[in-house]
Amino acid sequence: MKQLLDRIPSFFKNFYFLSTLFFIVWLALIDSNDLFLQVELSNKKAELEESRVFYVDRIMQVKNDQAALNTNPDLLEKMAREKYLMKKDNEDLFIVVKED
Repeated sequence: MKQLLDRIPSFFKNFYFLSTLFFIVWLALIDSNDLFLQVELSNKKAELEESRVFYVDRIMQVKNDQAALNTNPDLLEKMAREKYLMKKDNEDLFIVVKED
């Protein structure tokens, strides 16, 4: 048994080395904020940042459309007819669907 202990390098028997090794293992694998959770949260953050960029662009597009509709009554009527299928009281509406 003594021969086996003599073969172990001295720095593996050092208290500070063992304490540091235990601390690293604890933080990496056992703690509630371990490495796996940090990677998962990092991926989620990247995904949320991508969706934020998409929604900021979409908000700008909607604001531009709103400004155009508020200033141009012809464009407002065109959009109401095409997108929302609105019509005047004395008109008939025919919807033509293209077959692919």
